[in-house]
Amino acid sequence: MIIADTLIQGILLGGLYALFATGLSLIFGVMRLVNLAHGDLMVVAAFAILIGVEALGLPIILAAIVAGVGMFAFGYLLQSLLLNRTLGKDILPPLLVTFGLSIILQNGMLEAFSADTQRIPFGALGGASIALGGGLAVGVMPLLTFVSAVAVIVFLNWLFYHTETGRAFRATSDNPEIAQLMGIDNSRIFALAMALSLVVVAIAGLYLGARATFDPLVGPSRLIFAFEAVIIGGLGSFWGTLAGGIILGLAQSFGAQISPEWQTLSGHIVFLLVLLVRPRGLFPRAVD
Repeated sequence: MIIADTLIQGILLGGLYALFATGLSLIFGVMRLVNLAHGDLMVVAAFAILIGVEALGLPIILAAIVAGVGMFAFGYLLQSLLLNRTLGKDILPPLLVTFGLSIILQNGMLEAFSADTQRIPFGALGGASIALGGGLAVGVMPLLTFVSAVAVIVFLNWLFYHTETGRAFRATSDNPEIAQLMGIDNSRIFALAMALSLVVVAIAGLYLGARATFDPLVGPSRLIFAFEAVIIGGLGSFWGTLAGGIILGLAQSFGAQISPEWQTLSGHIVFLLVLLVRPRGLFPRAVD
């Protein structure tokens, strides 16, 4: 019974990590950019939703939609006005710029919201559960998180492999120079990719704030979980990112059964083992 419960909780936790990681996987897959401010942007989205709910009195879903629209616009402008200028063969400039953005966001949020922990109120839904029988139960919020992660990945796979925009994403990712010669505006495609990434970040921020307390400084730790899920699953693979999140969640859940101190450490150990055995991850995107 304990093993079954640990499996269920680990899989559902993996859904949260997959949400954290999918936006990171998207922009890496399109433009080979590692966004070190990714975790902090999730926290920004969580605070934006919290403001919408508590200060403006919006329903949570409406607040999340407004935050998603705002993050889309911010991502498009961020990539168009700043990050596109740093892209090139040298990976260091975008790393330095996003690292600087991370510091700015953290300090800006500390000034605006203080270091107090916050939580997005979901009312009775936040603590609701579904009985599975045999003494097992599944929390409604973790289940919604997992379903949302799968829905986001299904949508992104449809977008990438069944639309003109997706073909432009893949062409630009495979060979930006040839894509440019074929009439694709790489700058616009990169900006759109970042905008979509931050919409996913907004969804992740919703569940980040709903499932645990957060503060302006938790972004880097969430970035680590996202990065590990992406690497374990395989760079550029959305379904691999989900698998990576689940593996990470299972490792942490079983580690917590050994000792609370082993929860996070177990995930890091599994991450290291995967790197040793499969440096490109378990399910890397095929390169034509």
